[in-house]
Amino acid sequence: MKVSPIIPARKTENIRYAIRDIILLAQEVARSGKELLYLNIGDPNVYDFVTPSHIIEAVHQAMLENKTGYAPSTGIKPALDAIERDANKKGIDNILDMFVTNGAAEAIEICLTALLNNGENFLMPTPGYPLYTAVQSKLELESNPYYLDESNGWQPDVGDIRSKINNKTRAIVLINPNNPTGSVCTKETLLQIVDIALEHNLVVLADEIYDKLIFDGKKHVAIGSLNKDLSCITFSGLSKNYIAPGFRMGWGIVSGRQDVLSQYIEAINKILRARVSANHPEQYAIAPALDGDSKHIIEANLRLSRRRDMAVELLGSIPGISLTKPEGAFYAFPSVDVADDEHFVKELLKETGVVVVPGNGFGEKPGTSHFRIVILPPEEVLEKAFGLIGQFFGKYKEKYK
Repeated sequence: MKVSPIIPARKTENIRYAIRDIILLAQEVARSGKELLYLNIGDPNVYDFVTPSHIIEAVHQAMLENKTGYAPSTGIKPALDAIERDANKKGIDNILDMFVTNGAAEAIEICLTALLNNGENFLMPTPGYPLYTAVQSKLELESNPYYLDESNGWQPDVGDIRSKINNKTRAIVLINPNNPTGSVCTKETLLQIVDIALEHNLVVLADEIYDKLIFDGKKHVAIGSLNKDLSCITFSGLSKNYIAPGFRMGWGIVSGRQDVLSQYIEAINKILRARVSANHPEQYAIAPALDGDSKHIIEANLRLSRRRDMAVELLGSIPGISLTKPEGAFYAFPSVDVADDEHFVKELLKETGVVVVPGNGFGEKPGTSHFRIVILPPEEVLEKAFGLIGQFFGKYKEKYK
C-alpha cells in the first residue's frame, strides 16, 4: 500500500539557524581528516572558559536536598529576589513582574507569543540573533527588520526604526550588546528608541544577556532604566555572563505602567503556567551567580578584549576584509568583499577547516556580505585561523572574480 509522506507545517519552512546549520558541512569536512578550527559557536565552555565553582555547587546542593520536583511556574523566590536586586542595580526599579525560564530563549518566545497575532510584526534588529526570525516563522508573523548602521559602530538606525512602524507593529526588539556585531548601544540611541516606543505604545523587548561582558571600560545602559513609563521586558540569564549555557537558566523582567501592561502580563503567565516550570535545581544557581563573587567576569572581559584586539588587527589587515571594533559580548562581524558570503564561508571551511558563520544567517543590508566569528578561542587558535583566512581570501578572490 502506498503511503503518503507526512507534510510538515508551512510555518517551519523559513526556520533557519545558520550557527548550527554550518556544523553539517563541518562534520563532512572532519570525516576527510582535516583539522577544524571552530569560530562559530557562542558557547564559552567549548573553549577555555569554565563555570564558576560556587554556581555549580549551589545546584549540586539543591539536588542533594531533593529540590528536584516541579518549581513554581514563575520561578523560586530566592532566584526572583536576586533577579530583582540585580535589576535594581541597573536602575530598573519599576518592576511589575519577573519570571524564570529555560534559557532566555524561552522567555523571548513566550513574550512574543503572548503579544503578537498572526499577521502582526515586531521590529527586528538586522543583523540580529536568528532565534527571533525562527519565532517569527513559527508564529506566522510579518517580517519587519530594521537595520543597524555599520558606519556608526553598528548602532540601531533610529530613522529606519521610525520608518518601519505600521499599524501591525507591536514591539521593538533590541539586542544590546548585539549578537552578531558586538556593538553596545549608546545612551543617546537608547533614549531615541524610548521616545519612539512611547509615541507608538510599543513594547521594547530588551535582550541584554551579554550586559556584563563590556570592553574598554565602557558601561552598559539598561533601556528599562531610562523611563518609568516605558513598556519593557528585559531578558538575561546565566548562559553568557556566568558561563553556564547548559543550565538553560534565563529570565524576563517586566517594567513600566501597571495600567498599560496588566493584561499582557497575565497572558505571559498563562503560558508560564501551561508549560509548568523551568528547570528546578538549576534555579538555585541564580542567587549565588548574581550576588556572589564575580571575579570571573573581570577575567573574562580582559581575555575577551585581548582576543577582540587580535581580531581587529589580524582580520583588518587582510585586503578586502574590514571589521568594526566590537565593544562587548564575544562576537565580531567582519565585512568581506565577496558576492555571496554563504558560498565564501563554505569554501573557506572546505579548504582550510576554519568554521565561521555566513552573515546572511543573521540578516544584512542588501548588497553587503559579512561573516560572524566568536572571539572565545585561545589566542593561538585565533592567530592560526586568521592566518588561514588571509591566505584563502586572496585565492578565493582570484578564482571568483
